[in-house]
Amino acid sequence: MKTLTPREIVSELDKFVIGQADAKRMVAIAMRNRWRRMQVPPELRDEIAPKNIIMIGPTGVGKTEIARRLARLAGAPFFKVEASKFTEVGYVGRDVESMVRDLMEIGVNLVRSEEMARVQVKAEKAAEERLLDLLLPPKGRVGFGAPPAPGTSSAKTGALAVDPTGAATPAGERSGGDDTREKLRSLWRRGKLDDREVELEISAQGGPQVGIMAMPGMEDMELQIRDMLGRFMPQQKKRRKVKVREAYELLIQEECSRLIDMDNVAETAKERVEQGGIIFIDELDKVCGGKDRSGADVSREGVQRDLLPVVEGSVVNTKYGMVSTDHILFIAAGAFHLAKPSDLIPELQGRFPLRVELDALGKEEFLRILTEPQNALTVQYKALLDTEGVGLEFAPDALEEVAEFAQSVNEQTENIGARRLYTIMEKILSDLSFEAPDRSGQAVTIDRGYVRDKLADVQRDRDLSRYIL
Repeated sequence: MKTLTPREIVSELDKFVIGQADAKRMVAIAMRNRWRRMQVPPELRDEIAPKNIIMIGPTGVGKTEIARRLARLAGAPFFKVEASKFTEVGYVGRDVESMVRDLMEIGVNLVRSEEMARVQVKAEKAAEERLLDLLLPPKGRVGFGAPPAPGTSSAKTGALAVDPTGAATPAGERSGGDDTREKLRSLWRRGKLDDREVELEISAQGGPQVGIMAMPGMEDMELQIRDMLGRFMPQQKKRRKVKVREAYELLIQEECSRLIDMDNVAETAKERVEQGGIIFIDELDKVCGGKDRSGADVSREGVQRDLLPVVEGSVVNTKYGMVSTDHILFIAAGAFHLAKPSDLIPELQGRFPLRVELDALGKEEFLRILTEPQNALTVQYKALLDTEGVGLEFAPDALEEVAEFAQSVNEQTENIGARRLYTIMEKILSDLSFEAPDRSGQAVTIDRGYVRDKLADVQRDRDLSRYIL
């Protein structure tokens, strides 16, 4: 886990999320506490439970964006899930323990990627030697060590030799030796052989396909059965003719797999998930049924009861072994328009001791969202149209008009926060995006008049704005 201080975490989040200082501070403290816990003596470490968080706020104010950016900063297994995907055990749908299994998969992939980066140089060297063996087989043998078929020239097998001038010649005219191999290596490194084809034996992707009938909501069990059967069946091999460059990449992947101990990867990933894993549960209010609800909401309280042991701390069975959730950090979020956090069952409320409310966004925040973040919408549209040779610029008064109009529409219709900016910007730039290929080389400046002209019909017809924006 990266050892960022709370101030550094907030600073990184400020690059992408406008406002919401309280939420950023609380999340930053929770992240730092993960690191602090690992520094205390082992006898006390297990007694320190994570302080789970509920973020409360309307849609489009940055709850999910904070989670996305936190995932990149964490350097630890992170999984985001919608609470509305889950149903009570006994109903059709995914069970809540599946999120722990998904987190474990993410942890394994994270550790595997790190291990592949660690052995990358060694794998590249081994792959290059194997590639040269394909291009320059041992004397008297061609291809994969087998003699060529009668009537087949060695030039068709992908094997090469190099004459003293450095030109590639058929293997039959080769004298052999280390000098030839080194000259061939030089040709390969200069990219002279990239377009030549070689025949390569690779493992079939996914192994044998086994058809299994699974009940709806039991996809996790189906995947585990497939994985179990795949281990018992021999791995299929097949031969493919590929370009030399593609063969090199495939050989690197194969060598990385040989150099990595997957048992060790699974153990390391399990430790990371248990000690530093983070699960973000979005739309928690959708499983929060009020006191007067009944009928179709019957399974909502059941989902909360199923969530309780996982959040409280339990052991979940995964294909990599038993995973404890005692020290996994849970961050929940929801708009809580129709329900309140107090409508959650009391036991679950107690497992989320920290709560923070995110503020609704107004004109000033919208203007900052359009100008300050590294991935601002204006930056994205400039980059997209630049690919067509169109130079796009936004005048300050145009962005002020967009921000003011977004606030107005949110007040008169449903308040969807910053997501309103997507629809407004697309409405303004739709004609320019369509005509961009025909306007290559032009420079276009969007000003207040341009914005008002494109939004004039929507401003006149308030009912129309409900459907277009």
